[in-house]
Amino acid sequence: MTEKPRAADPAAAGSAPGGTDRDRADGKEAERIVIRDKRRIDKPKGGKTEPEAAETTEVPGPQAPAEQQPVDTPAPAADPVATDEKPAETPGDDEVAGAGGLGAELESLRAELEERTRDVQRVSAEYANYRKRVDRDRGLAAEQTTGLVISALLPVLDDLDRAREHGDLVGPFGSVAEQLTAALGKFGLTAFGEKGDPFDPTRHDAVAHLTSGEVTEPTCIDVMRRGYQLGDRLLRPALVAVADPE
Repeated sequence: MTEKPRAADPAAAGSAPGGTDRDRADGKEAERIVIRDKRRIDKPKGGKTEPEAAETTEVPGPQAPAEQQPVDTPAPAADPVATDEKPAETPGDDEVAGAGGLGAELESLRAELEERTRDVQRVSAEYANYRKRVDRDRGLAAEQTTGLVISALLPVLDDLDRAREHGDLVGPFGSVAEQLTAALGKFGLTAFGEKGDPFDPTRHDAVAHLTSGEVTEPTCIDVMRRGYQLGDRLLRPALVAVADPE
């Protein structure tokens, strides 16, 4: 039994190497070059930008090579970032005039304060001088009053001195005399004038002048009445007899 030869299948024949014209046409249409831009756009400082989708570009070409370098595309320019800064405001005429008036008022107050300060200092100095003058006058008045009272008692002290010289100042009378002398001494009363003291014309009244070879300078050789002084004030000079050298 013999087999009959089969007819050739057109579909099978098209699968041969090289293919048919239709197959070659379909291959050319399917061949595409795809370029994708995957670069990132940096975010500007102070602002936010929405991410942009990567651009896809298809370039048809039947005879393009299998490997193609990506095409560089310029990045979009970033929008300027808006700021909240406001331009500096210049002072108006009213503000300048107000500042000038305030400065003038301040100078006027400062001048018035200085004047019042000088017045207070002047019054303080006058009051201090017044107090010193009053204290000095008060002390002088007290000293004068004390001097007047003690001057009135000087004759009593003279009698006590004569009684002492004669030896009559004894007993209770002598105690009274000592107490009186001590009380007057508390007020600053001091007696001066003794035999042998150098003659001082400011403190002594010479009632007699003699010459003597025993002295080398004017000397009080006799005291008739003692002198008294109250502090630095002379109440009464002493009455003395003076001997001058030969």
